[in-house]
Amino acid sequence: ADPDAVPAGKYAKASLTALGVWRGVAGRLAPAENVRAAMALVEHGAAPLGIVYATDARASKRVRVVGVFPTSSHPPIRYPVALLKASRHPDAMGFRSFLASREGRAIFARYGFAAP
Repeated sequence: ADPDAVPAGKYAKASLTALGVWRGVAGRLAPAENVRAAMALVEHGAAPLGIVYATDARASKRVRVVGVFPTSSHPPIRYPVALLKASRHPDAMGFRSFLASREGRAIFARYGFAAP
């Protein structure tokens, strides 16, 4: 994904920079609108390689993982959840609690996410 605009692209640039190869590949990128669009380029043969989240690669039957960036090569990838102070929706707190429940954590695990 686009390293100047999309989180996945920013993580990819951070990793490639940390590994010392950013300058060598920066001019050969096909920046995409988002991580799924980047993966679609690989799925359709328009790009030989792509950098995507492991959870996205796992969701596709048309790509295979050939490498994984070291966790230390990029900032932590987090998906925060918060109950907004102004929220008046009656299900908001229940949904937040569900995400951290045993059942919610099992769903996260099934799709390749670490437990919240």
